[in-house]
Amino acid sequence: MDTLTYPEDLKDGKENTAFTWDIKANSHAYHWQFKEKVFLCWHRQKYKTNVIRTAKYNFFSFLPRNLYEQFHRMSNLYFLLIIILQSIPEISTLPWFTLFAPLVCLIIIRATRDLVDDIGRHRSDRAINNRPCQVLVGKSFIWQKWKNLCVGDVVCLSKDSIVPADLLLLASTEPSSLCYVETADIDGETNLKFRQALMVTHHELTNTRKMASFRGRVMCEEPNSRMHQFVGRLEWNGNMYPLDIGNILLRGCKIRNTDTCYGMVIYAGFDTKIMKNCGKIHLKRTKLDLLMNKLVVLIFLSIVVVSIVLTVGFGFWTREFRDKHYYLWIPDRGGVAMESFFIFWGFLILLSVMIPMAMFIIAEFIYLGNSMFINWDEEMYYAPQDVPAKARSTSLNDQLGQVEYIFSDKTGTLTQNILTFKKCCIDGYIYGPDSESTCRPQENPYLWNQFADEKLHFHNKKLLGIVRAKRDKVVQEFWRVLAICHTVMVQKKDSEQPDLLVYQAASPDEEALVTAARNFGYVFLSRTQDTITLMELGEERVYQVLAMMDFSSSRKRMSVLVRNPEGTICLYTKGADTVILERLHKKHVTKLTTEEALAAFAKETLRTLCLAYKEVDEATYERWHQRHEEASVLLQNRTQALQELYNEMEQSLNLLGATGIEDRLQDGVPDTIKCLKKANIKIWVLTGDKQETAVNISFACQLLSENMVILEEKEILHILETYWDHKNLLTNKGFLNLTQHSKFAMVVDGDFLDKLLLSLRKEPRALIQNVEAEEPDEGVRDFLQGRSISRLWQSFSVQLTQMKSKDLKTRESPEIRRERAFVELASRSQAVICCRVTPKQKALVVALVKKYQQVVTLAIGDGTNDVNMIKTADIGVGLAGQEGTQAVQNSDFALGQFCFLQRLLLVHGRWSYMRVCKFLRYFIYKTLASMMPQIWFAFYNGFSAQILYEGWFLALFNLLYTTLPVLYIGLFEQDVSAWRSLQVPELYVAGQKDELFNYWVFLQAVAHGTATSLVNFFMTLWTSWDTAGPCSYSDHQSFAVVVALSELLCVTMEVILIIKYWTMLCVVAVLLSLSFYGVTTYITQSYWLYRISPKTFPFLYADRNVLSCPSTALVILLNVSLNTLPILALRMIQQTLEKPLSEEEAKKKARAEKILTVEPMPCLQRGPRGRRSSYDFSHREGYANLITQGTILKRSQGSNTVFGQPDRILRGEAIIWKYFSTIGEEPAIHLTKGAPRLQGGDSGGDSAKYRRVIFVGAAYGGRALAHREAAVTDGVAAGT
Repeated sequence: MDTLTYPEDLKDGKENTAFTWDIKANSHAYHWQFKEKVFLCWHRQKYKTNVIRTAKYNFFSFLPRNLYEQFHRMSNLYFLLIIILQSIPEISTLPWFTLFAPLVCLIIIRATRDLVDDIGRHRSDRAINNRPCQVLVGKSFIWQKWKNLCVGDVVCLSKDSIVPADLLLLASTEPSSLCYVETADIDGETNLKFRQALMVTHHELTNTRKMASFRGRVMCEEPNSRMHQFVGRLEWNGNMYPLDIGNILLRGCKIRNTDTCYGMVIYAGFDTKIMKNCGKIHLKRTKLDLLMNKLVVLIFLSIVVVSIVLTVGFGFWTREFRDKHYYLWIPDRGGVAMESFFIFWGFLILLSVMIPMAMFIIAEFIYLGNSMFINWDEEMYYAPQDVPAKARSTSLNDQLGQVEYIFSDKTGTLTQNILTFKKCCIDGYIYGPDSESTCRPQENPYLWNQFADEKLHFHNKKLLGIVRAKRDKVVQEFWRVLAICHTVMVQKKDSEQPDLLVYQAASPDEEALVTAARNFGYVFLSRTQDTITLMELGEERVYQVLAMMDFSSSRKRMSVLVRNPEGTICLYTKGADTVILERLHKKHVTKLTTEEALAAFAKETLRTLCLAYKEVDEATYERWHQRHEEASVLLQNRTQALQELYNEMEQSLNLLGATGIEDRLQDGVPDTIKCLKKANIKIWVLTGDKQETAVNISFACQLLSENMVILEEKEILHILETYWDHKNLLTNKGFLNLTQHSKFAMVVDGDFLDKLLLSLRKEPRALIQNVEAEEPDEGVRDFLQGRSISRLWQSFSVQLTQMKSKDLKTRESPEIRRERAFVELASRSQAVICCRVTPKQKALVVALVKKYQQVVTLAIGDGTNDVNMIKTADIGVGLAGQEGTQAVQNSDFALGQFCFLQRLLLVHGRWSYMRVCKFLRYFIYKTLASMMPQIWFAFYNGFSAQILYEGWFLALFNLLYTTLPVLYIGLFEQDVSAWRSLQVPELYVAGQKDELFNYWVFLQAVAHGTATSLVNFFMTLWTSWDTAGPCSYSDHQSFAVVVALSELLCVTMEVILIIKYWTMLCVVAVLLSLSFYGVTTYITQSYWLYRISPKTFPFLYADRNVLSCPSTALVILLNVSLNTLPILALRMIQQTLEKPLSEEEAKKKARAEKILTVEPMPCLQRGPRGRRSSYDFSHREGYANLITQGTILKRSQGSNTVFGQPDRILRGEAIIWKYFSTIGEEPAIHLTKGAPRLQGGDSGGDSAKYRRVIFVGAAYGGRALAHREAAVTDGVAAGT
């Protein structure tokens, strides 16, 4: 029940265990011999260069690939077919260039848009590929471009350099070859992480000459997308050394606090892990675009059917005509069958205007205009960074109004990744920031402290007075804990100004806490292996560090055992309240008040931390110290033994207080999420951070709420696994009860997703899974928990049971069924939080939802780790933050802040969707209303495919006469204002349900257009029947003019009725359209043009003659009235009959909320204290081991130097390597001064089966001698 394990998973894990990636240092020729098969006899180099190409096209592929993509649109294929038919003189009824020119214009517009987007990618690629770096060539390092790097090259990097490829760290100028990196552009984390070289390369590769002679060989796994895993080994001088992710510098990291480091290229270019996670560029199509593809096919098939019917009518009419008028000579073109064949193609060409080319051309301008409105929106301009909103893609605007799922990164997207000290509780008293109006100082209150910086914005005059008075011991110990209990490293930027201290922490939490203590007078100055120096209110005090008990995800706390200058031994502890409060002295009086303060902090979404201490007598310490030394040298179960000792010491603590740290959200994030949820948009958070942090931020931004049931992996597995064994068919009543009376959210991690996403994963599993031992369960779950899980399962199983019956019919694979069941459960939840996920897993989650839900998805992020997710989603939004520009460059829309997403979707997205839908419906209506009379006319012209209208009317109808009102609808139409759209987010649901344009709306437009054409044609025909004289319009030209004018005025009246946002521009557009008709008709029907070309301008004074008779005007008015008044009446009746259910629905919703509050289901909810206590260290543990070993500390300036830097070899340091085989024979250990060699056992190729354990003699400072004695007793040499 705890893990999702299946037989096929075990099979997958046993395969792909051999190391096939073979890299040799400083040897290009060695790698050139390796080839890989691509297709048949085509082979290519196995190892890629470091060149990256994220652009979609190149010089040679642009034209064919772009044409291929454009002709994926059915409309373009249709127009190409009609152009080919028009070029055949025997069947052509219209000139071929009338459709060819618009099609070329449309293709050029779209191709130009794609080209401009791709040029930006080319520029970005060129800038990255041409970055400089130092590469070892011969016996010296020379500057080369990134694109010239190859696997096996040795690279030299300096401080603030960006890592150009995935490197094996060989050495650095830091102690023990440590290297500090910042991975903000990869995973969004700004806190420093450390990597460390192997000790053998640290000791041996001490200068450039040795680097040049280095011929080490790395055997590792094939390139993959697992960012936090790496398995391999280094073979050098006959020895083998295991490698893991801690020895690797990933491409995109930035070197920090390290003067110089050296690395060997393992993966280059597209083989690097970050590029493996970037994904490919997908051709994104909107739902309306895909629907129009289907409608084009439907209209084309309808035209074919109509053409066949008219052709059959032509055949019957021809035979009847020849029988009655046998005396007339009729040219014979091969008989009736052949003539019918030509007539069929003639009708097909004539009716091709049913799919108007102008609609697609105008649509491109509408998309472009709406994109420009996004770019010009001052409400989405982020002034602090001078970042305006930008629509990088102009073809996805309408899809912004149909989003149902948002997948968001956390760090840098929802948060600013800036942690500030907000409140604290000391000895039961809460100290918050002074209000602005009362006690807030006008100047910095910490000027008395020479070490104070400007990072602390917490000001409390009362607390500062108590601290400076030095009378309250609890207050003194409170700040002392913050200054001592941490693993922060300190640097002095300027020796002449010792008060300029720079703190480097393993997490931003620690830096915020130590900075707060620093400003309040308890300044952390420096540390050694066994001491830590503070400046306490002007007095320098040195504490002897006796033991450091580092943070881990299972302990959720950190402790430091010190001896103060007075000789007293004290234990200082900080950690999550769930683990600190249960370790307090039973008679502690401030526990209750501190718990109330923690609850208050939790309501303010602060991240809480409890502080405690106790004094330890000398005898107790000596007994504990002896057992600690014995446990430190155990060869088996050492970690477990140390954990038990730590837990034993951390008992009977005295509570000092608690801190409240604010992980500052971006402006407006809670309100934005609240508004988006009202718009029926589900928000999933996909982050590489820890679960505690992600959940805490989710509560802070109101994505999660107090009345939600939170399902974690165990509960989800319980529901899913019970489903596979459940065979009883339940009613739908249970499922409805779940959706109405239960609000739940899901929290999963990357390991769970890796086991779930089987059908979408295209690469093998990791060779080694990083498994953390969890603390024992806190007890058996109570009855309410079991009851709620059972209730939730019973409700959800209805849906799954129906799915299961369908699966039996379709015989889906187990992987598909697992994924579908998970997505169905997740789709019913209020929110989903995915923690510790890789960039590839983010993309797979998005693909999973798209695969099974068929919904519009949006992904938003700001880092390189979000690029794959942004590319995979239907819409990608990049935030222009502090983590580089990769997310923006690969996005469809760029924003400055997350809060602008609300306006982008609810205003611009909804408007664009509404405008495009109204545009499409109206265009289809007016096209059918004007072109359907061609079909009715065929019944009266002997089915001869003769054109009814004047040729210029057909050519200019969509170009001039009706274009401006249509453009106005597509660019400026508003059903409600922007303010109203934000105040009533429920209006957004119409786009999610495809209410404004679907098959039913299309059929309505077809019916409306057909009815209009019937009225205009047959009413004109009926009124002109058996008429003659000057006012008669029974001749062809007069009849065509009356029908054309009726059509034009009818479609103009329709556009007047459907426009809701009237401006002067709208009035001008309508009047100009009618004016264009009058002017162009006057010109085309003039006598001087008729004299020039009678065939081109045959309608001489036709409009003037028709309109000169009042009766004709009355017929036109009658046609317009018959088409407009009934439609207007129907719409008014429809609006009247619509039931106002909004109030009733609101009452039902309120009752459902009331039911939920009566029975809140507390069983699966995490209590507020446990939830808010996000003791947020990085993914690794802190620096405690490195501090106690001394490997993180620099030596004095008098030591020997290597590469012009202090000597990296610590005296008294002896490193012993031991390998444990998890299976088979246990190999022996051959001890050497430098590094070990494997002997016996399985030393072949599977170093993934071995685990490394390091003992350092100098790790315990003054206790090194006792350590050595204990080690020698166990047969281990631990020192020199």
